[in-house]
Amino acid sequence: MKAYVFPGQGAQFVGMGKDLFDKSPKAKELFLKANTQLKFKITDLMFEGTDEDLKQTNVTQPAIFLHSVILAMTLGEEFRPDLVAGHSLGEFSALVANKTLTFEDGLRLVSKRAQAMQKACDLQPSTMAAILGLDDKEVELICASIKNEIVVPANYNSPGQLVISGSEAGIALACEKLLAAGAKRALPLKVGGAFHSPLMEPARVELADAINTTKFSRGICPIYQNVTGQSVTDPEIIKNNLIAQLTSPVRWTQIMNNMLASGVKEVVEVGPGTVLQGLFKKVDKNLITSSAALV
Repeated sequence: MKAYVFPGQGAQFVGMGKDLFDKSPKAKELFLKANTQLKFKITDLMFEGTDEDLKQTNVTQPAIFLHSVILAMTLGEEFRPDLVAGHSLGEFSALVANKTLTFEDGLRLVSKRAQAMQKACDLQPSTMAAILGLDDKEVELICASIKNEIVVPANYNSPGQLVISGSEAGIALACEKLLAAGAKRALPLKVGGAFHSPLMEPARVELADAINTTKFSRGICPIYQNVTGQSVTDPEIIKNNLIAQLTSPVRWTQIMNNMLASGVKEVVEVGPGTVLQGLFKKVDKNLITSSAALV
């Protein structure tokens, strides 16, 4: 079985998607359609912008989505997934790639998501940190022990690598406690806010309205969703999980384990970077992994 996986925020780089735009008429058409729909030339920022341009949430999220989705759509007959999954933002890319969402609806939702998350970030100073070398349960217990600040597990990326999310004071206190408990490292991340935490509740409410008024079809294959780590095909369940995603942790470790248990032997990463391949290799060194590429 072959799974296709789609990266999330943080995978962006200047020049992303330019090769697709130059090589494929179909890709060019889709990029230009995105410029029109977004009402700004995201291609200029993707192809020739600065790192700072690409770090803006309202640019980063649609940029990664477009790179991933347009690459998948230009693969043609080569794109034959048995399963798909996406890390955080990448879940929207996966849902367009497996035809649960149309390209236009996917881009509209991603743009709405980015704007809603930015507004939530502006309401309260907040951040995230990567915790390395500590058992998930230990991280969960220490986060739960901090009562006067918000701090929660946000991304279960791989065994021994968990990202926490919350208020700036909460993250600082948690990092101190986690290092004392034996974590190898506690690294503050350069992000705009506390993604996948209760602080994203205003964004969840705003995005829920957009998702609930969007048509979700039955996809060409199941998707493993972030909120549960489980395989889903029912459009209504997919909708509900997607709404819950903004305030819930990304259970990527569980997704990887469940995919491998289902019989996945090959994983193809579609979009910028190779982060997800690296995470899969930590779970199964013998797994065949690769990056999708337009021939």
